[in-house]
Amino acid sequence: MAHVSSDDLIGIRAVLEEFVGGTVVVEQHGYRAEGTVVGDSARELNRQLLTALRKVERRTRLRSAWTDDGVVARFFDYVPKGSGPAD
Repeated sequence: MAHVSSDDLIGIRAVLEEFVGGTVVVEQHGYRAEGTVVGDSARELNRQLLTALRKVERRTRLRSAWTDDGVVARFFDYVPKGSGPAD
């Protein structure tokens, strides 16, 4: 799950939809995306997503939560903000 805000919402939508492969919903200040992505680690997937989004618009912000084996890892941009059990 991710909340994405950017100065170029139209440009980043295609990248977000392709990466997430799930649902992308318009919110007041950006997008909320939910889907399943397979990769080595939450940190690596988060880095790949934010890097792809910032290739389109440098001032893109990403708040994300990645769930793996019952553990949720949270990030703000590239910075880990903690982890805990999934609900």
